[in-house]
Amino acid sequence: MAELTQFYGTGRRKESIARVRLVPGTGKVTVNDRDIDDYFGLETLKVIVRQPLNATQTISKFDVICKVVGGGVAGQAGAIRHGVARALLKVDTEAYRATLKAAGFLTRDPRMKERKKYGLKAARRAPQFSKR
Repeated sequence: MAELTQFYGTGRRKESIARVRLVPGTGKVTVNDRDIDDYFGLETLKVIVRQPLNATQTISKFDVICKVVGGGVAGQAGAIRHGVARALLKVDTEAYRATLKAAGFLTRDPRMKERKKYGLKAARRAPQFSKR
């Protein structure tokens, strides 16, 4: 039995964590055992997921299989993008690192939800003020 070449990458964004696997193929993207068109409704989210592949001209060389948990759809798309970029580094570090780094796909986005403070209704939202 022949050994199948696979490349793994873990991506994170907000509360989402994506485990991404690149397998040689035709460019099919599968998210949580569903096609990308079924999983992400917005076209912009599909574009976000495919950005690292487009930047490195490997869109038709690999199939992307990923499991993603937590957060909303936008955070999940960002996590998948981060994971795909990390997996591409394992394919060929020297060739892709400069391209992915310049585009900002390797940097983990540190922005998180701000905590709610006491005396307020949300992180910064104060109770309604009335003079009388």
